[in-house]
Amino acid sequence: MPYLTRLRRALIPAAIAVLTCTAGTARAAGAITIATLNNPDMLELKKLSPEFEKANPDIKLNWVILEENVLRQRATTDITTGSGQFDVVTIGAFETPQWGKRGWLAPMTNLPSSYDVDDVVKTARDGLSYNGTLYALPFYVESSMTFYRKDLFAAKGLKMPDQPTYDQIAEFAGKLNDPAHGLYGICLRGKAGWGENMGYVTTLVNTFGGRWFDESWHAQIDTPEWHKAIGFYVDLLKKDGPPGASSNGFNENLTLMSSGKCAMWIDATVAAGMLYNKQQSQIADKVGFAAAPVAVTPKGSHWLWAWSLAVPKTSKSPDAAKKFVEWATSKDYIRLVAKDEGWASVPPGTRESTYASPEYQKAAPFSSFVLKAIETANPNDPSLKKVPYTGVQFVAIPEFQSFGTVVGQSIAGALAGQMSVDQALKAGQAAADRAVRQAGYQK
Repeated sequence: MPYLTRLRRALIPAAIAVLTCTAGTARAAGAITIATLNNPDMLELKKLSPEFEKANPDIKLNWVILEENVLRQRATTDITTGSGQFDVVTIGAFETPQWGKRGWLAPMTNLPSSYDVDDVVKTARDGLSYNGTLYALPFYVESSMTFYRKDLFAAKGLKMPDQPTYDQIAEFAGKLNDPAHGLYGICLRGKAGWGENMGYVTTLVNTFGGRWFDESWHAQIDTPEWHKAIGFYVDLLKKDGPPGASSNGFNENLTLMSSGKCAMWIDATVAAGMLYNKQQSQIADKVGFAAAPVAVTPKGSHWLWAWSLAVPKTSKSPDAAKKFVEWATSKDYIRLVAKDEGWASVPPGTRESTYASPEYQKAAPFSSFVLKAIETANPNDPSLKKVPYTGVQFVAIPEFQSFGTVVGQSIAGALAGQMSVDQALKAGQAAADRAVRQAGYQK
């Protein structure tokens, strides 16, 4: 089956319906439309963007800011249909190499010497390249880690290890859970989506010894490893998590954690800068950090992701779009954020010079820890048993957008009590097997 046909079939059906809204087709000369997500780092980018317009008065920026799942649908639909609604798209390490390979993105070549592309962390450059050519520039790069309340641990006489196990996490959550006072032992992603709950859940499955597919592309979801991992996850959140956990994604859990309602949270390293920012976080002086937990293997226990900015080949203003992308991912932009929000809140994971900065090291005690987590995540060896795919928290094939979300919906259903874990994994197994069989992966 041709790649484009496969990718179109892989799209979440709702994606087609959203073509009719916002960005518009009649753009003023010199105007560019940027599609991005509604997280704090991207909202800061929009806030500071008048600085770019001031320096480039011939370029007008139009913004389309979307919830993560919707952004993925819109960006994928725009690129695969060639509609050209967006001049800059916020995409990740999943899409960039695939779309670059297909010629759907403008190469990020001939960057000015002032950009200093060699300063960009090699892990980020490699993840956003195809055949040695960069097709997006990283806005921030993340792995995953454990956040916890130092004050609550001290009050209970608990000590968080540098490398906790999931058994220890469950024990801590039970001792710290205090729903009568609005405090929950742990917060984890529950919102359905291949990049929402499945971003976290896949790392959980990996460290419990599971995998998405065996080497012959047969789904491995209805297996003891997945049952143990998902059973643990559902039981933990039902016992010691907040109510309505199946509706909580990154943004919702960030709000819970930063407002003092979570004793622990396992999620993206990018949240560290937000939790340590006294303007954004009520627990800025109380938060501690540790590695993402492990179970039977450390392989795949912490993810690797890059939210990046790319220019579709269908952009009506590619030069202006590329100029904006260069500015938004530059050293100058990082210094601009430091001036506005403080060094702890600058976009992490992208530049060696950030981690070498004394100001950043002083403001961000987590900096070297985060860089190590990013550099040690291995998308080419993500699980205990061998796999035919790359990706720590995703499977780098276009069909994953569809079946990854279906599996995520089933697991969210189990968490919400709408079905059993057994039913959820059987449904996920059938969906994943059907998708790769129809696409011709199974021989």
